[in-house]
Amino acid sequence: MLLQRTLLACCLSMTFSTFAAPAGDLPLMPWPQSVEQPSTGGAYALTPQFTLHITGDHLEGTEARWRARIARQTGWPLLPDSASSDHPSIQVQIAQAVDPLPQPDSDESYHLVVNSAGVLLKANTRFGAMRGMETVLQLIENTESGTQIPYVTIDDKPRFPWRGVLIDSARHFLPIETVKRQIDGIAAARMNVFHWHLTDDQGWRFASSHYPQLQEKASDGLYYTQQQMRDVVRYATQRGVRVVPEIDLPGHASAIAVAMPELMSAPGPYQMERGWGVFKPLLDPSNEAVFRFIDTLMGEVTAIFPDPYVHIGGDEVDPTQWDDSTRIQQFMRDRGLKDTHALQAWFNQRVEKILEAHQRRMIGWDEVYHPDLPKSILIQSWQGQDALGTVAQNDFRGILSTGFYLDQPQTAAYHYRNEPWPQGLNGADQLQSGEQAQSWQFTMPRLKGSALKGSFTLIESKNGWRGFIDFSGKARRMVSDIRWLSPTQLTFSVDTWMGPFQPMVTLTQDKLTGYMLVGNVRYPAEGSKLTQVPKGIAPSLPTPEQVQNNLIGGEAALWAENVNSRVIDTRLWPRAFVVAERLWSAKDVTDSDNMYRRLSAVERWGTISVGLQQHQQAEVQMMRLANSSDITPLRVLAEVLEPAQYYTRQHLKFQAGHYDYFEPLNRLADVLPAESNAVRLLDKQVDRLIANRTDHAAAHAIRQQLQRWQNNSDAVMPLVLGNYQLKPLQQQVQQVAQLSRMGLDLVNALERNQAYGAGEVAQMHAQLDAAAQVQDETVLALVRPLEKLLRSFK
Repeated sequence: MLLQRTLLACCLSMTFSTFAAPAGDLPLMPWPQSVEQPSTGGAYALTPQFTLHITGDHLEGTEARWRARIARQTGWPLLPDSASSDHPSIQVQIAQAVDPLPQPDSDESYHLVVNSAGVLLKANTRFGAMRGMETVLQLIENTESGTQIPYVTIDDKPRFPWRGVLIDSARHFLPIETVKRQIDGIAAARMNVFHWHLTDDQGWRFASSHYPQLQEKASDGLYYTQQQMRDVVRYATQRGVRVVPEIDLPGHASAIAVAMPELMSAPGPYQMERGWGVFKPLLDPSNEAVFRFIDTLMGEVTAIFPDPYVHIGGDEVDPTQWDDSTRIQQFMRDRGLKDTHALQAWFNQRVEKILEAHQRRMIGWDEVYHPDLPKSILIQSWQGQDALGTVAQNDFRGILSTGFYLDQPQTAAYHYRNEPWPQGLNGADQLQSGEQAQSWQFTMPRLKGSALKGSFTLIESKNGWRGFIDFSGKARRMVSDIRWLSPTQLTFSVDTWMGPFQPMVTLTQDKLTGYMLVGNVRYPAEGSKLTQVPKGIAPSLPTPEQVQNNLIGGEAALWAENVNSRVIDTRLWPRAFVVAERLWSAKDVTDSDNMYRRLSAVERWGTISVGLQQHQQAEVQMMRLANSSDITPLRVLAEVLEPAQYYTRQHLKFQAGHYDYFEPLNRLADVLPAESNAVRLLDKQVDRLIANRTDHAAAHAIRQQLQRWQNNSDAVMPLVLGNYQLKPLQQQVQQVAQLSRMGLDLVNALERNQAYGAGEVAQMHAQLDAAAQVQDETVLALVRPLEKLLRSFK
């Protein structure tokens, strides 16, 4: 009841939070609920002799860590604090001492005042003090007049109580020091849950004392001892971070099958799984030994992980072994279980009772949801807001991961727009009097799996165009930014579970041709006109009260098919800060341009203060690829490249026959940021120039950048030719030079109001189309702003 009241109070507070534009563009992320700065400005000067005092609770090791981080941020020597100071520079006052173990309802609020007297941080508990100190550390700046902290008053608390990061140590094992570094980042982002994925088809990483054959036969010798896992829990607890372990049941069980085939639904034999995907081994629900195994195992798990939740996975159950077993089919008939979904629900009921006996609550993925399970379980959704909305409607609680998958390269803006609550249509999909509609069905083949099918509808009214899209089996979504590029060429935008989705299609007579831009990758599409508007599926919309009670947060997910310890930081940081802001800050904190400015600051801060290694990992990979410590040419080339977004890289590996553990993550694509910041900024300048052809500053900025990339081609080509792992980028190096020249010509022509002939325009479009194709799992991001420039010539 206490947890429910706390969650309700937290969610009710969302309604009354307001957002003011950051005063002075303070480099804070997540952005606090309330920020006030004096109109006269001012800053408190911090010196190497600063003092830090914490009162009200004993935070083991915290004071030393905070002082060490200040030393890293300032470059000062680490001096001992002066306990005799009557006026500490930084004073942390905690109202009450609480259990150091963070809970789902821990109070994380804080109040911060910086003025001429110093820094005063007040919090009800240690957890608020920890969150508030991250804000203090972000505010420290080295200026021309010295190190200082701007005068400010901040009142802050999180929007959602559950804000986590899932890290997969099963597919690629991660050393303990790598895991701990990610926990440092989680805490710095004011997140509070480390979801540790410990078992899967490709490996069992949890050392069991009762079943040592699990780690002996199914880990390749790469697993965490019980002492190591306890150490991780202690490390996270000291930083106010919960550790939620995930032990997959009943599917994703190939590792269990290798070690204990007697527990499986089919006899085997089984071998270690080296590929990625969904596999058949399932635990046998008709075998009582399975539940004795789970009970004993959970006794070990809960002895190490004190969090009230244990994650059982429960997703992607291939029912083949259950369907093919006469014994299990008879077991189902005896218990009136009509299908394998009902059997999985029965299995989960047994597991839930085991967890309850160990004083734990169950959390699982969407597939775990079933009305027969108790309301105490928590659903983590990879299927999206509508699935989560249905959960909330039925008074189960849930958290969102769809749209927060950081193993997929996606733009920070996409994650930033990802609202955890289901969004309604508000009647916008209904035709009004005098409006005309046209609907088109489309098919988009994918590189792996079935083709994507759906339809979109465009509605023309006196106020312009609006529209919606119906993906097969998905709820209807409104689309935005509908533009007719010509009388027959159409584009619009919509965020999907795959990422940003932008059709670029030609509609002639009754035929649709063109492509769908999924993230940054073009997928060919075709279709035809429909004779009537589809009925579609309405979004699942819980009531405001159900939202407030039942949707309690979200988690970023970092699955490890394309992630190992050498590249993990490049995949997770700094984008996880964007997810953290969506889950911490007020709902109306939505200015993407402002977010990107602060993200740049927090990336630098995270590297220096927190010790995150995305830059170091990228540089090491580039030095190896370049066979040189001078990687400037390769770094400049990387500015115009992006990894292919959505799951394109995984699907290309699948097509090539090496979507497995043995595929080395040694390409440039493996350390490229998810999006090119340089191209994003260039795109902003292109928008300025198109809006005003006399904007000479924008034209100058575009020219400078294009000339930089053009001039780099000669320098980077020897590096590309000198390593077989870079050679597939040879064509892109040439295309960068060609497109840079094209861009310079377009800027000159735009400023001079020069026109192009239809043949010239078609030739340039063809050149851009060729350069837009995925090459060695990368995309030439420069194509996008140049396409925009070319389309401005009408």
